[in-house]
Amino acid sequence: MTELRKEQNGARPAVGRAFSSRTAQIKLPGLRAQVIFWSVIVFGVALDLWSKTAVFSWLERQPDNRFTIVDGFLYVVMALNEGAAFGMATGQRCLLVAISAIAVVAILSVFLSSGTRPRLIHVALGLFAAGICGNLYDRVFNEGLVRDFIDVVYWPGRHWPAFNIADSMLCIALGLLIVSSLLTGKSSRKHAQRHK
Repeated sequence: MTELRKEQNGARPAVGRAFSSRTAQIKLPGLRAQVIFWSVIVFGVALDLWSKTAVFSWLERQPDNRFTIVDGFLYVVMALNEGAAFGMATGQRCLLVAISAIAVVAILSVFLSSGTRPRLIHVALGLFAAGICGNLYDRVFNEGLVRDFIDVVYWPGRHWPAFNIADSMLCIALGLLIVSSLLTGKSSRKHAQRHK
């Protein structure tokens, strides 16, 4: 019985040491990464909210609340979306706000645990957070309606769902993550071939 207690007491500090060594291995991103990430978020959210306000107030003075940039292809319109991409979860304001808030927390945790990853990833994470925050602002403060204004005709008579700057940032972020993963994959394959 006393031997068992000694073993248990001896095991506890070892577990504590293993846990503390794991937490010590998590390295926060450096100052440059922090500046990049937070600057992208602040600039992205500001650009999105400014563009929505400016375009909607300008379109209110246009005939039919619409302006043609390239006839038959690109228009600026006033569109209010109460759902997510492609109108999914329409009318589910609380659900969309909750999902957006969880996504922002997840992005922040991924960034804070990203350490010295390539800057491209930090830019992509910043764009993701900015895009989500821009649309989250509308969902919270615009009665659940996200302001969209870019209308693209991808085929005669067929319109892509209207979108905004926040949506564009989300798509760019996804593209940057794909490019970064391809570049990382190539460099790791080259590194493995050198060591053969």
